[in-house]
Amino acid sequence: MQLPVVDVAPDPLFNVEPMKGQLLKWIGNKQRFAHEIISCFPSKFGRYFEPFLGSGAVLGTLAPLDGVGSDCFSPLMEIWHVLKEDPEKLIRWYSERWDYMMTCGKKEGYEAVKARYNAAPNAADLLFLSRSCYGGVMRFRKTDGYMSTPCGVHSPMPPDNFSKRVYDWHKRTQGTSFKCIDFSDAMEMAKPGDLIYCDPPYSHSQTILYGAQSFTLSDLFSAIDRCKKRGVYVALSIDGHKKSGKHQCSLPIPERLFEREVYVNCGRSMLKRFQMEGQSLEGEVVADRLLLTY
Repeated sequence: MQLPVVDVAPDPLFNVEPMKGQLLKWIGNKQRFAHEIISCFPSKFGRYFEPFLGSGAVLGTLAPLDGVGSDCFSPLMEIWHVLKEDPEKLIRWYSERWDYMMTCGKKEGYEAVKARYNAAPNAADLLFLSRSCYGGVMRFRKTDGYMSTPCGVHSPMPPDNFSKRVYDWHKRTQGTSFKCIDFSDAMEMAKPGDLIYCDPPYSHSQTILYGAQSFTLSDLFSAIDRCKKRGVYVALSIDGHKKSGKHQCSLPIPERLFEREVYVNCGRSMLKRFQMEGQSLEGEVVADRLLLTY
């Protein structure tokens, strides 16, 4: 069944402006396009859920009064817990590692923090690595979780600037509860009239990134189907006009699960830039399909 398609978001239902300032650098970050995604949300809904939280760009832009942000990657979720409950601690984590890097050298300091994280994965080191690694591409070895991304070309943000972002994000997330749970468990929590926004890892190319949740598209679609049947709104961002290497991705979207779709142009692929070492990316534009059950 062919879904109705529009190239841009329909008439905005929210007066949401683009949000500046990422808390975490993260591959697939929707920061610049979050307001477009939100403009496709229902005009009224209950609790907001984001079960593949990552950088939380859509959640932070929306700033829900009642929300649940979740992921099963525990160091990531600890960052979000600390942001909400003790922002000064988050600033202290970052400042200590930034000072260390400035003392012993950017690359040397980065490698030391990375080695400590790999020896014992933790939220404090992950926070700094996300802001100082190459392009925010948090690449992990699947067998043992070893983080392998090299240091970025630019110097990390100074602590004073980072602290301003922390306080802004702290305010925006006061209505949100953060949980370290699997996406399916989070989605089962939603009740009729609630809204779930799913932004899962790209199925073909992001299985080694940021400790991504292990899942199959069939399981995700089954969870979405259960939500739709009980009256929960679901919006799903997923690969659009995208290639993985030379392979044009084809996704088996179940018939009658979604009512319409919107294409959101996400610009050049940072993952591909990382893989191609800065070469031209004229043919590597990523376009997300925003699939809606309503």
